[in-house]
Amino acid sequence: MKEFLSKAKENLKIAQLSFDNECYNACANRSYFASFQAAIAALAANGIQSNKNEHAWVQSEFNLQLIKRKKVYPAVFKKYLPNMQIERNVADYSKKDISRKVALRQFSHAKEMIGLIEKELIK
Repeated sequence: MKEFLSKAKENLKIAQLSFDNECYNACANRSYFASFQAAIAALAANGIQSNKNEHAWVQSEFNLQLIKRKKVYPAVFKKYLPNMQIERNVADYSKKDISRKVALRQFSHAKEMIGLIEKELIK
């Protein structure tokens, strides 16, 4: 759990550096992975783990278990990971570049998720 939160915070730092240096594709990528790793930490803290942390599984279980059932995190988070993955895929696999606006949104969502997840894990 702590390891994934640590990785999430490291990726958030890299996302910030990327944004500050106008590397918006990298910012979108690192923001998604920061959020993804924070979600893994949140799931583990609630006793929900998998041998493989596949993207679809993590997104589904985070939404089902921690948002819908346990109501640990706000409903707005439900769309964060899937939408952030779409932008990350554009950044990594498309000819299209990520705009400053999209990169900022990715980073803001990652920062919000990690902040609330870290706060919840400290309780």
